[in-house]
Amino acid sequence: MKKLLKIKNLLLLLSVSIFISGCGYSPSAKFSRDALGEKISTSVIISAQDPQNTVVIKDAVDRAIIEVFQASLVERQYSDSHLVLKMSTPVYAPIVYDENGFVIGYRMSVVLNIVKHTNGVSKSYTTRGFHDFSVAPNAIVTDQDRFEAIGQGAQRAVRSFVAQVSAEGARAKKESK
Repeated sequence: MKKLLKIKNLLLLLSVSIFISGCGYSPSAKFSRDALGEKISTSVIISAQDPQNTVVIKDAVDRAIIEVFQASLVERQYSDSHLVLKMSTPVYAPIVYDENGFVIGYRMSVVLNIVKHTNGVSKSYTTRGFHDFSVAPNAIVTDQDRFEAIGQGAQRAVRSFVAQVSAEGARAKKESK
């Protein structure tokens, strides 16, 4: 009985694998890699109003490129694509209050302007990301909370950028057929 169940599971797995490969499924990272290349460089424009967030944004973007694009970070002269990022001033908005009217939850919103330079062509994208976080009643937001929220919001904004680039890559592949 156990042997029959194992065989059924193996056949089901094999059928699903054949179906997925037969239908032309490709992960979004492949489309974005096709649009951006295997080697990517980044630079962040430093905000005069909030310079400490620049480091947080740069780290979040670089981490997202490695994890999401599955690409290599290289120096600009060796890159297939170069991304120039600029963050507008982060916005904190209270979203949760306790029974006494004190703020206990905030939403950090981050807007990134990303300019992609690939093969001598530049294209601008505007993406948004957010991160919700809680604080103790009547407490101030610490720098650690703020940096973490900005980093998480920036990663979401970069993932939105990935979705846009992936869609472009998928459209380009479809049009080239």
